[in-house]
Amino acid sequence: MTRHDFDVLVIGSGPGGEGAAMKAAKSGKKVAVVERFKQVGGGCTHWGTIPSKALRHAIQMIGQFRANPLFAHCFENNTNHRYGLGQLLATAESVVRRQVSMREGFYDRNRVPLIEGDARFVDEHTIAVTARDGAITACSADFFVIATGSRPYHPPDIDFDHPRVLDADKVLALTDTPVSMTIYGAGVIGCEYASMFRAMGIKLNLINTRAKLLEFLDDEIIDALAYHMRDTGIVLRHNEECDRVEPLDDGVLLHLKSGKIIKSDYLLWANGRTANSDSLGLESLKIETDHRGRITVNQRFQTNLPHISAVGDVIGPPSLASASYDQGRFAAAQLCGTAADTHLAEEMPSGIYTSPEISCIGANERELTEAKVPYEIGHAFFKSLARPDHEHRRGHVEDSVPPGNAGDSGHSLLRPRRRRDHPHRPGHHAPAPTQQHADVFREHHIQLPHDGRGLPGRGAERPE
Repeated sequence: MTRHDFDVLVIGSGPGGEGAAMKAAKSGKKVAVVERFKQVGGGCTHWGTIPSKALRHAIQMIGQFRANPLFAHCFENNTNHRYGLGQLLATAESVVRRQVSMREGFYDRNRVPLIEGDARFVDEHTIAVTARDGAITACSADFFVIATGSRPYHPPDIDFDHPRVLDADKVLALTDTPVSMTIYGAGVIGCEYASMFRAMGIKLNLINTRAKLLEFLDDEIIDALAYHMRDTGIVLRHNEECDRVEPLDDGVLLHLKSGKIIKSDYLLWANGRTANSDSLGLESLKIETDHRGRITVNQRFQTNLPHISAVGDVIGPPSLASASYDQGRFAAAQLCGTAADTHLAEEMPSGIYTSPEISCIGANERELTEAKVPYEIGHAFFKSLARPDHEHRRGHVEDSVPPGNAGDSGHSLLRPRRRRDHPHRPGHHAPAPTQQHADVFREHHIQLPHDGRGLPGRGAERPE
C-alpha cells in the first residue's frame, strides 16, 4: 500500500472540512483532504444548501414575474406557459458547477492535495482510503479533522428505493412536476420545501410530529409562519405520527396513527438526519457517538482522542454551513496551536428560507422567561406599495401623502395615472426590462426585443 504522511488530514470537503483545511494550510501545515466523491463541496454544494436555495431563488423570481401586472403582456399570447421543476433545477446545476470550480481553486492555490475514496481508521494515526477501483492507500497524520456531514434519516420499514418515496437528497433529482405532495416532518428542511413547492402550485400537505412548527423560535414568529403557510394553501397537520407508508404505482399512501390516510403523488420524508460516521471505524478507537451517529466532542471540537476533532453536521446542531465553516477553522487552529475564540461558534445566526424568510440568534422568549431574564421586544413594520393591487390601494396612498404635496405630480410616492415621464417607463406603458428580467426570459425561451447591445430594448414594441 502507498503511504503518505501529513500534519493534518481532513476527512470531508464540505464547509467544515474546507474551513479546517484552509486554516491548517495557511498556518504552514502539510494538509490533505479525503473526499469520497469525485467533486469537492460535500452535501452542502451538491444536494443541500446550494442547489435547494438556487431552486428557491428561481421559483421566487418566476412567481414575482408572473404575479406582477407590469409583465402581464409577456403572457398575453402564451397563457399555457408553465415552468416545470426540471427546468428550474437546471438553473441550480449551473450554480453547483460554478461552486465546485471555485472551491477546487481554493485547494489548488493552497497546495492541498485531494484524495478520492472512502476513509476508515486503521489506528489512532492512520486511515485507509479505498478508491472506486478498490485500490487502498494508507495515509498517516499527526492530527485529524472529521467533517463527513450527514444524510437524511431512513426508517428501516420505509422503501426509499420506490420512485415516489423521496428524501431531501432525492427530491432534487425530480424531473416532473407533481400535482400533489406530502412532506412528513415540519423541521427547517420540511418547511422550506413546503414553501417552495407550494409556490409552484403543487397541492401540499405538511405533517408535523410536534404541536407547533419550529418550536425553537418565538411563538409570535411560529404563529406568523403558520398563518402565511395556511394562507398560501398549505394543509398543516400537527401532532401526527406515521404508522406506515404504502407506495403505489400512481402515488403514495401515508397512514397516520390517528387513522388518517393521505394520498399524494409523492411523499417527501424530511424527519431527521443521520451523521455519516458509521463507516469510519470509530468503534475501534472507542470514539463516542449517539444513536444517530453524531460524534461527541468538547468545546474545542475534540473527541475523546485529543488529536482527532470533528466538526459540522457530523456532530449535530446547529447544522448550518456557516457554523460548520467556523467550527472547522477553530478546530484546525486548536490542532495547530493557534489561539481561537471558540465561543464565537456557540451562537450562530440561523437562516430559514421559508416564505417569508426567518432569521434568529440566541435564546427565544420562552427560554428567557424560564431563566428569569428580563427582555424587551421591538417591532418594525414595513409596507410595500409595489403590489399587484396598487391601483386599488391608491386611495390609501393618497391619504398618507402630506396635505401640502397631495396634488404634486412629482411626489416620490404618487404619480398621476398614465404619465410617461417615469424613469422606468420611457415612451410607453410597458416597463423597461432589466438585465435580471432578461436572464429569466432567456432561461425560459421568452423572446425580447434588443437594442443592439445585447440588452432588452427600451422603446421597442411588446414581444408576442
